Amino acid sequence: MKMRSATRRKVLSLLFVNAAAAHLSDHAIAQPVSGAMKDIRYVVFHRPGPAWQQGKGMFEQPGVMQHVQHYRQWLTAGKLELGGPHLDAGGGGMMIPVAGVSEEDVKRFALEDPAVNDGTLLVEVRPWLVGMSK
Repeated sequence: MKMRSATRRKVLSLLFVNAAAAHLSDHAIAQPVSGAMKDIRYVVFHRPGPAWQQGKGMFEQPGVMQHVQHYRQWLTAGKLELGGPHLDAGGGGMMIPVAGVSEEDVKRFALEDPAVNDGTLLVEVRPWLVGMSK
């Protein structure tokens, strides 16, 4: 099947942008700033999963209180800096661990979340460069 010229340009543009972003991202993470490594956090993003009940608020969803209790363990242990739900119609939320928590630890903990295991929430862990802070 022959791809139309406009479609081909769009596909090639997207591939180029993604490749450039990946290269810049890898480059930025590996470079020290003033002799110290940049602050990289592995942020946990949640969004409604297949068991999410439409028409119900975040805290009315089955399993969400167990989700909150799960992350309170990290808060108590000093591993969670910030966390909470998004307030727009898309739902979900995010958790920002403190500096130094490894990607592996964040992913493992995120996948142990009861609300993820029961399908109420979907989870994604993404690297985040703290570009500004107090």
